[in-house]
Amino acid sequence: MTEEKMMREPRSFDGHVFREGQPHDMDELLKLIHVLRSPEGCEWDRAQTHESMKKCLEDETKEVSQAIDNKDDENLCEELGDVLMQVLINCEIASERGAFDFGDVVQVVTDKLIRRHPHVFGNIPKPETKEEVLELWKKIKQREKEVK
Repeated sequence: MTEEKMMREPRSFDGHVFREGQPHDMDELLKLIHVLRSPEGCEWDRAQTHESMKKCLEDETKEVSQAIDNKDDENLCEELGDVLMQVLINCEIASERGAFDFGDVVQVVTDKLIRRHPHVFGNIPKPETKEEVLELWKKIKQREKEVK
């Protein structure tokens, strides 16, 4: 088999074949990140640590900012995907050491958004301006720090 043909022949991982250009969802992306970090995966991805990924995350975040500044939606979409990949790799690394996983991150951020938006998800009066919302946000954040 030629090298070109081998590159086009997809491998199966636990019965799943990853194919470029097909519809993908979050579950598949999480599986893909897991495969990349597995013994059957990529040596570069497997070698990464939270510390080694810091610069990558910083660079990708800057690229998101540049795409926003340039009003380049196509590039913004791609760069947001790169930031998401950084988040998922860090979650996978944490999961491997038993610290937390992506589901934990989803839980924490969802709880935080609910807690910090009592005017939306609770029964307090809705602030009338974005400045009032920001003031409420700051008060809630301050209470959180005091509790910790």
